[in-house]
Amino acid sequence: AWLDLVKKGTLQQDEAFNICVPTGNFGNILAAYFAKQMGVPVNKLICASNRNNVLTDFIETGVYYKTRPFYQTTSPSMDILISSNVERLLYELSGKNGFEVRTYMNQLASAGQYQVSATLAKALKEHFAAGYCNDEETKATISRTFQKGYLADTHTAVALSVLEEYRRKSNDATYTLVASTASPYKFASSVFEALTGKAPEDDGPALLEALSSLTETAIPAPLSGLDKLPIRFTETVKKDELHRFVGRQLGI
Repeated sequence: AWLDLVKKGTLQQDEAFNICVPTGNFGNILAAYFAKQMGVPVNKLICASNRNNVLTDFIETGVYYKTRPFYQTTSPSMDILISSNVERLLYELSGKNGFEVRTYMNQLASAGQYQVSATLAKALKEHFAAGYCNDEETKATISRTFQKGYLADTHTAVALSVLEEYRRKSNDATYTLVASTASPYKFASSVFEALTGKAPEDDGPALLEALSSLTETAIPAPLSGLDKLPIRFTETVKKDELHRFVGRQLGI
C-alpha cells in the first residue's frame, strides 16, 4: 500500500505517514511495526479498538489489565481481552529480553494484569497512539463514510472513527493509511443497519443482494452464489472431543 501511494505521487518515498489499524490480537499492527523497523517511514501507529479497549488502556498507561467486562460488539474480530501478539511486541521493545517478557506474561496469568517498566511504557508511546469507539459511533462512521463514497465494514469503521478523534485531540495532520481489514459483506447485517437505520429482515443471501442493491457495489465472488453450492461439511465436534477427532481424521 505504501509503495502504491509513492507510485501515485501521494507520498514521497521518504515522507513519514501514519498507519491506523483496527486491532484485536495485535497481528496486523505488529506487522506494520516490523515494516517501520525495516525502514518504511512510518510516523505513528494508531491502534484502534472497539468497546473492548484493553489495548487502548495498555498503550496509554503501560498497564495490561485483562480482568474486565467483555463486550460482544458489531466488530467481533476485535472482541478480545488477551491480545497474544503484544508479547511479541514487548520482546522487541525490551531489546529481546525474554526474562522480562516472561515475567509479565506470568503476572498476566496469575494476577490478571502486569505493568511494564517505565522504559517500555515510553517506547510504547513513542511508536503507538490508541483510541476506541462504541457500536453507535461505528454505525455513524459507516453511514458518514459511505456518503463520501466508501463502503466500510464495522472494523474499518472503528479505525476511521478512532482516527478522527486522534486528529482532533493531537492536531496531527500527517497523511494516514487506514488498514481496511474486512469486506462489508462479511458483516452485512451491521452495515445494512448502519446505512438504513433498521435491522435487516433477512440475514442470508437475500441480505447480500439487498446490500448490493442499496450501495451499488458488487457482492464478492466467493460469497456470490454461495447458497447454491453443496454443503461439504456437516459434522459437529464437541470441544473436549477435538483432539481425538483430529487424530482420527489424520489416521493417528
